[in-house]
Amino acid sequence: MPKISNKGALMPESPIRKLVPFAEEAKKRGVKVYHLNIGQPDIKTPKVALDAVKNNNLEVLAYARSEGSEIYRTKLAEYYKKNNIDVTANDIIITTGGSEALLFTLGSITDFGDEIIIPEPFYANYNGFSTANGINIVPIVSKIDDGFSLPKIEEFEKLISPKTKAILICNPGNPTGYLYSKEEIEKLKILVLKHDIFLIADEVYREFVYDGVQHHSVMSGTRIDDNAIMIDSVSKRYSMCGARIGCVVSKNKEVIQTALKYAQARLSSPTYALIASEAALETPQIYFDEVIEEYVDRRNTLIKELKKIENLKVATPKGAFYCIAELPIDDADDFSQWMLENFNDNNETVMVAPASGFYSTKGSGKNQIRIAYVLNKESLIRSVELLKLALEQYKN
Repeated sequence: MPKISNKGALMPESPIRKLVPFAEEAKKRGVKVYHLNIGQPDIKTPKVALDAVKNNNLEVLAYARSEGSEIYRTKLAEYYKKNNIDVTANDIIITTGGSEALLFTLGSITDFGDEIIIPEPFYANYNGFSTANGINIVPIVSKIDDGFSLPKIEEFEKLISPKTKAILICNPGNPTGYLYSKEEIEKLKILVLKHDIFLIADEVYREFVYDGVQHHSVMSGTRIDDNAIMIDSVSKRYSMCGARIGCVVSKNKEVIQTALKYAQARLSSPTYALIASEAALETPQIYFDEVIEEYVDRRNTLIKELKKIENLKVATPKGAFYCIAELPIDDADDFSQWMLENFNDNNETVMVAPASGFYSTKGSGKNQIRIAYVLNKESLIRSVELLKLALEQYKN
């Protein structure tokens, strides 16, 4: 039998989706599953975006421009200016989701065997994107006891080698919900300038910041035009995960020109999704105000309930809609699967994402889970109740 590629064999499974078959089997048995495993908001997509698709009069569903229409990119640049990010349409490549934006970015700046430094835990698919591009992740551990804050900049510098091409951060963070301070961002900017490497920031959760704290983009403030690359997406901002529209943003012309080659090779992003995404830019501010208020309420509810569980440790997130919880068990992968296969209370159980898949250091995060607080408060309270009951039964 012909063999698959080494990189294909090395591609990691998604910790977010790998337990889906067990969840589907549980549902077939009549068990209700509370999904805290995936960042799929239950917030309604803005009506203006849905109406733009419903009411259009296209007669031919044609290709879009590979880089996205100039009108959309210009409107997007205007949105960024409101967020203290001074870019033009020419600094933006529209992609099929933030995932493709990351793939284009890594493909544009790295060669086989190059290295990227990433604070861990990090978004699980960074592992997959790196494997697909033949590059190595060099992890630097952020700790739950420190609220997953940025490790000391001296520790970053120790990891920089001739093969280092970039530092990659997610801000606010998935899976931790950590929001980097202006001081932390500035320290990273100084470091990448000193060593002439890239600073890539995945900023898809920009709107989701809490407690009166401000988001600081790598593209604002101190200028590092040739070194900064921003990844963005409509998925979370407008609850449009299925649209699959994102972008690469950089003032570095070579990066944009190279990313455009990748965009041309895949032809274009889907036309209807582009129509919806352009219309979504007209979403009124009250939409975001209400969404943020809802997520703060959910976060506070979740953290309050989790802290009632004996010997559980959790860091309070400042942004996004995730948190990492450290459980009083040894193997969260086994426990998460067991909850779907062998546990229920009144025909209900809960699905979480084992956190080991959000690390690249072997053996890290084995007793941790990621929780996405994308359900209403009543469902979150019941989910934590189920988690508490499951832990008691599992340990016995």
